[in-house]
Amino acid sequence: MEVKVSIPEGVEARLEGFRLTLKGPLGELDRDFYNRGIANLIKMKLSGNEVTISTKEESKRVKAILGTLKAHVNSLSEGVTKGYKYSLKVHHVHFPMSLERKGNEVIIKNFIGQKDIRKSKIIEGIDVKIEKQEITVSGLDKEKVGQTAANFELATRQCKNDRRRFQDGIYIVEKAAPLNQ
Repeated sequence: MEVKVSIPEGVEARLEGFRLTLKGPLGELDRDFYNRGIANLIKMKLSGNEVTISTKEESKRVKAILGTLKAHVNSLSEGVTKGYKYSLKVHHVHFPMSLERKGNEVIIKNFIGQKDIRKSKIIEGIDVKIEKQEITVSGLDKEKVGQTAANFELATRQCKNDRRRFQDGIYIVEKAAPLNQ
């Protein structure tokens, strides 16, 4: 069983063992697909502009692994050609909260009138733009962009209040859109 994933034109690919590096017009991404559980089952090969992921075993588990690896290679190639962007919205009903970026963190002040501050971590290599009630998180790596957006939601998560009444927070409005839009 084998799966072939084509690399778009204008993207330079390099494969060393299980480490795939893609260099495109927006930048460079690399990922190490090595895992002790699958290293003896899966073979990866680069020929021209095509990555071939193959195996001799045919089971549901191995088929799922092949699909996962194919999706990762596709997201890497889309990241270096188009990039990813998440849009978030700051929503406050009761108390106006303020956001301030300091280094690799965003400090959230006056969330539901609390005196203590909340912090949201920005993962390295990700760009965050804060414009009043709109937050844009963008970058090349889909996982890092998504995790940074999730960090904003987690920083303003409420457990004990009724969400229908206390709607204050930061929420993801649009997921993984290409940067060109």
